[in-house]
Amino acid sequence: MSLLTEFKEFAAKGNVVDLAVGVVIGAAFGKIVTSFVDDIIMPPIGLILGKVDFSNLYMPLDSKVTPGLALADAKKLGPVLAYGNALNTVIQFVIIAFAVFLVVKAANKVRRPAVDSDPAPVVTPDDILLLTEIRDLLKK
Repeated sequence: MSLLTEFKEFAAKGNVVDLAVGVVIGAAFGKIVTSFVDDIIMPPIGLILGKVDFSNLYMPLDSKVTPGLALADAKKLGPVLAYGNALNTVIQFVIIAFAVFLVVKAANKVRRPAVDSDPAPVVTPDDILLLTEIRDLLKK
């Protein structure tokens, strides 16, 4: 079997297509979450904390960099520790992780059969009942 034939068989399997669809949807979902965090979540939090723009929070690592500059300008002057961007990324991760948790939880609920609190009574087959009667009669 040629390498090309094997690859065609591999690519034609349903799991590969499912994985590709999942990657594309995941990338789009990541962009949505990034926009949600940057444009909806962080501005009100920054406003509550005194009009702080989290994307511009940094700590200078060089004496040439003075606090109060925009992050892009500060990076031009020297190394900075941009913890505001890291904070945004952590919040994005938490939101994505929670969404994945909810999806997995829903999938497990659908996949797992419901547990019945009252199990159905066990019905003994007729041949077993007959054998039980014969046994009881023989004991007497």
